[in-house]
Amino acid sequence: MTSKVERKNILITGASSGLGEGMARLFAAKGRNLAICARRTDRLETLAEELRAKYPGIKVAVRALDVNDYDAVFRVFKEFDEELGGIDRVIANAGMGKGAPLGTGKFKANLQTAQTNFLGLLAQCEAAMEIFLARKNGHLVVISSISAVRGFAGPMTVYAATKAAARSLAEGIRLQNYNKPISVTTLMPGYIESEMTGKADSTKFMVSAEEGCKALVDAIEKEPDEAIVPAWPWVPMTKAMAVAPISVLKKMM
Repeated sequence: MTSKVERKNILITGASSGLGEGMARLFAAKGRNLAICARRTDRLETLAEELRAKYPGIKVAVRALDVNDYDAVFRVFKEFDEELGGIDRVIANAGMGKGAPLGTGKFKANLQTAQTNFLGLLAQCEAAMEIFLARKNGHLVVISSISAVRGFAGPMTVYAATKAAARSLAEGIRLQNYNKPISVTTLMPGYIESEMTGKADSTKFMVSAEEGCKALVDAIEKEPDEAIVPAWPWVPMTKAMAVAPISVLKKMM
């Protein structure tokens, strides 16, 4: 169902590059005010200056944020809320994709991905929900992945596990707020061109950053419970992945 509420003030984490930056540009073009944060403030400031010049009617607030600094997550979200006069939508996008097959001595890389993609996400969701519950309104968007559907092998193992956890977390929050004016959307992107996917071994079914970010924003505006984007070929593929025996699943990856 399409949202009847225009979310005017939008907070996006991990907005210095990739999907976060792409979504920020598209929401700015729609006239929305932005609260953008990431670890790299130089790129954020450059983006903010560009968007303010191109769309002088919007506000763009900027903060440095490492989502693994949990206290900072709560502080920055509150500062954004005060600066923009109320955050209407939070897009929990910050994450990482580094990893290695388990047992190969790369535990620290897997640990960093697990901490960022789940514990960092948990902090973002907690901070967002505190704002929304106090206001009795809001829209939380959790960026999961099509890899949440099944386990993935090799360097994707831990990443996929964190995205499955993200999907489950979002559903739990959705259940908690069922029949309340707070929406919770889980987005499950397929392969969209970005810094993260640029390091992937396979580019099969990869769509451009422009096409992928437009699909993400279009889905977010409708505020569904869950959306797989782009729909083709990932909706039928994820349905097949969900029921495939492991011997077939291995060939699909």
